[in-house]
Amino acid sequence: MLLRHVLDAPLGELSLWLGGEAGHTLPEEFRGQCCAPLRTLSSERLSELLRQSAQVRLQSKAAQFQARARQAGWEQALWEGLFRALGYKHNTWPMQRLAELRPRWAARARPLCLQARLFGISGLLPLDLTRSQDGSDGYVRRVWDQWWRERDEFSDCLLPRALWHLHGLRPANHPQRRLALAALWSAASGLPAKLETWCTSDLSVPAFASSLLEILQVEPDEFWSWHCTFKSARLKKAQPLLGSTRLTDVAINVVLPWLWSRALEGKHLAMQRALENRYFAWPAAEDNSLLRRARERLLGGAPQRVLPNAAAQQGLLQIMRDFCEQSNAVCDNCRLPDLVKEFARSQI
Repeated sequence: MLLRHVLDAPLGELSLWLGGEAGHTLPEEFRGQCCAPLRTLSSERLSELLRQSAQVRLQSKAAQFQARARQAGWEQALWEGLFRALGYKHNTWPMQRLAELRPRWAARARPLCLQARLFGISGLLPLDLTRSQDGSDGYVRRVWDQWWRERDEFSDCLLPRALWHLHGLRPANHPQRRLALAALWSAASGLPAKLETWCTSDLSVPAFASSLLEILQVEPDEFWSWHCTFKSARLKKAQPLLGSTRLTDVAINVVLPWLWSRALEGKHLAMQRALENRYFAWPAAEDNSLLRRARERLLGGAPQRVLPNAAAQQGLLQIMRDFCEQSNAVCDNCRLPDLVKEFARSQI
């Protein structure tokens, strides 16, 4: 209110402007030094550059799975990847740690028991009843009854609650709900085998995502299909625990690299090519702040459609990782501008 008399426009108009594309446009001098040479590339050559970068990203992720599998086995490597994917950028480490402890907590248990163990070990189980939402107290009481009998057994692997980043998250992305999904995945038998069968199935491109969702989607949960956290209000309509956006992240960052690494280890060249076809044909993930920043700084604010699939998005992120994260804000000593110029000359 105090600034109203010095503003150039009403607050409502400024809010709309700041929320739109114009409000995020960087001045030319603040864009990356690679922005100008990248804009000289034809759409075909830009697509090829992003494809090559995405291939590097696939191989890099596959190498990580391969290295971990040599220590812990292929199935354990998969579970750790799945848990990391459920942790998002802020909660990757605690989810990773819970996955490392999976041999301890995942044996011989029903879904409710696995949920209780995960909530208890993670430190995310409420210390008291909610006393606010109908139906919540009954579920929390049952989880506590289960955890009370077993918590001494797991006392040496408890995580402090302070490890979790809980602020600023979308309710559906809260780690409590993600742990509920992880418990249901663990309760279902044969998930790795189902993924191996999926990769050998003859599927059309439109069926890639829907067929994987059929494997990873779980049965409705009596509590978590209707709640985002222990203390949240009951949703008006039941929501699946795995949506299409998170499915794409799991597919691109975990399932396909894991399967591709296994095909590489087994020297199954045809299977590698088939998995690469799925990787490069996978629909684009939901736009996010990191992708918007990358498009602004590297591609001069190009619209979202310049990245038509998930692989193109992965390629741009790999460029950011390999070059932008190794330099500073003014691109000192960054080799990317010269490399892009060489790449551009190769199209002539």
